[in-house]
Amino acid sequence: MFSSPGFNRANAYRQVGAHSGVESASPHALIQMLFDGLFQSLNAARGAIQRGEVEEKGRHLGKAVRILQEGLAAGLDLEKGGELAGNLKLLYDYCVKQLTQANVRNDPALVEEVMGVLQPVAQGWKEIGPQGSTTAGA
Repeated sequence: MFSSPGFNRANAYRQVGAHSGVESASPHALIQMLFDGLFQSLNAARGAIQRGEVEEKGRHLGKAVRILQEGLAAGLDLEKGGELAGNLKLLYDYCVKQLTQANVRNDPALVEEVMGVLQPVAQGWKEIGPQGSTTAGA
């Protein structure tokens, strides 16, 4: 596939910028980035389901599941975070199950359900700000 040298440089710049942003981000900002990426993937997956794009659907749902499991759930400190961290873990596990069903059934409503369930959590995380980021042991 053809791509111009300018495109390659721009793409490399974006990758370096993304890595630099992650490396310099606070723990609170990292969780915010995970939520942002999660919602981008969920929106893209919903659209792919609606358009019948099976490969894209799988790619975006897979990314969303990885963010939930390897990012958000893995970042919880169940010992220090107590009941709140435990409840978040259960919520993330439920969302993974729903996204798996959305993939199997090609059901955009299940993706929307997950988005609706997680939106208040993401909004709450945004509102607590960096000073409250240790509340859930994240």
